[in-house]
Amino acid sequence: MGRTVLSAVLGMTAFIPMAFAQEAAAPAPGAGEAIPLETFSGKVLATGLEGPWEVAWGPDDMLWVTERAGKRVTRVDPATGEAKPAITLDEVLVDQQHEGLLGLAFDPGFGKGSGNDYVYVTYTYDSTPADGDEQDAPRAKIVRLTWDADAQTLGEPKELLSGIPAGNDHNGGRLAIGPDGMLYRTQGEQGANQFGNYCKPIEAQRLPTQAEVDAQDWSAYKGKVLRMALDGSIPPDNPEIEGVRSHVFTYGHRNPQGIVFGPEGQIYESEHGPNTDDEINMLQSGGNFGWPFVVGFRDDQSYAYANWSAAPDCASLTWTNLTDAQSVPADVPHQEESDWDGDFVEPLKTLFTVPSGQNLEDTACGELFFICRPSIAPSGLDFYPEDGAIPGWGGSLLVTSLKGGAVYRFKLTEDGNWIRDTDRLFDTVNRYRDLAISPDGRTIYVSTDTGGLAGDALGGATDQMANPGAILAFTYTGEATPAAGGEDASAPESDVDTGNGG
Repeated sequence: MGRTVLSAVLGMTAFIPMAFAQEAAAPAPGAGEAIPLETFSGKVLATGLEGPWEVAWGPDDMLWVTERAGKRVTRVDPATGEAKPAITLDEVLVDQQHEGLLGLAFDPGFGKGSGNDYVYVTYTYDSTPADGDEQDAPRAKIVRLTWDADAQTLGEPKELLSGIPAGNDHNGGRLAIGPDGMLYRTQGEQGANQFGNYCKPIEAQRLPTQAEVDAQDWSAYKGKVLRMALDGSIPPDNPEIEGVRSHVFTYGHRNPQGIVFGPEGQIYESEHGPNTDDEINMLQSGGNFGWPFVVGFRDDQSYAYANWSAAPDCASLTWTNLTDAQSVPADVPHQEESDWDGDFVEPLKTLFTVPSGQNLEDTACGELFFICRPSIAPSGLDFYPEDGAIPGWGGSLLVTSLKGGAVYRFKLTEDGNWIRDTDRLFDTVNRYRDLAISPDGRTIYVSTDTGGLAGDALGGATDQMANPGAILAFTYTGEATPAAGGEDASAPESDVDTGNGG
């Protein structure tokens, strides 16, 4: 019933992609009681946005949206859906699906009379030098913008850090300011070792040398999470990794697209896996998160690291995106996860691990079979507060799925250091890029990609999105939780599909 209500309101068809039928192979420990979807109303708040990427609730009680392809920061009225551009950044380079205007973060002093009414954004730009050598183009930068409350516009761009590696795939690009007052940026490995980049080496394990840091050469920043002061400088308490202190906070990442802070300072991150084993991680200063040697846990399940760049005459080989050891061509060097003896930080949760030998070429998705694989392509990540209005949701992580058009809720243990159970909500035929939570915790706002591939209503795949370039609003209409983070033991059981395949 809940899905029917939301589908009717949103003008969409809800769906259950075939990929999630596979999740039963790796159930989460303890399925939580889900809130029934009939206690939510749904609507399309805003449309016509050009690749809405980040959506954040601003200090001015407006939704702030970065439009990846539109090169704009736009403010959306959460009551009316009216969209008002605050700035267009002509320097932004837009190409294919991963370049453009990406993350956004507010200065802690914004709107507090501190004079720091700043907004931080990150985007790709064309770094081709005058001699036309495109070896290092494109790149990414972080820029500080100043808010003019009278004119309702952003301006006075100040470059904080430029020359960050970027490419046509896996740019990461999420920004967040932590309780430590530092600015964090997620950084992908540019899609090396796959698709058109399959002969490029993965550099997520390569660390910067002191000579590179001294020269402000950030080429080794691929597959990292960066931490910097609000002026772009390297904090003196950043980790010293292999004798070098740089902006690198953690490394060994594939494509981290979500980052958020817990109430005790925990740093949670969501990250794309190749076909299985997307990850929810808790970052640790100086930590190695294993890519490309390990995805998820070191369990040798459905993944072996095939190093295409090390294959003789790589360009003559036909690339395959199957990642189990049996599918790797003989000419491509490969190793099982257990063959690597490096130390790494295990994830809190994988989405989703399946046994080796499972068919990953599901015909329900036809030539787009990767949409039917167990990964969900997690993008935006947010923390649902303990005093939020929805019963049982306090102390949960919420993450959006690009492949499945859904929001996943991960209930954390009381100490915030482990995931207790999982629910899946708000299914539509869209690619969910990011989410924001209203201050009262009643409404979840979701941004949708303008195009791309996602699961369809019949368990297959489609490139036709129901609500491209939109902001969707899902509002809880039931009785608010009686206490901060309290469980509502009387809540009726739900037919909502959980992340356990239940």
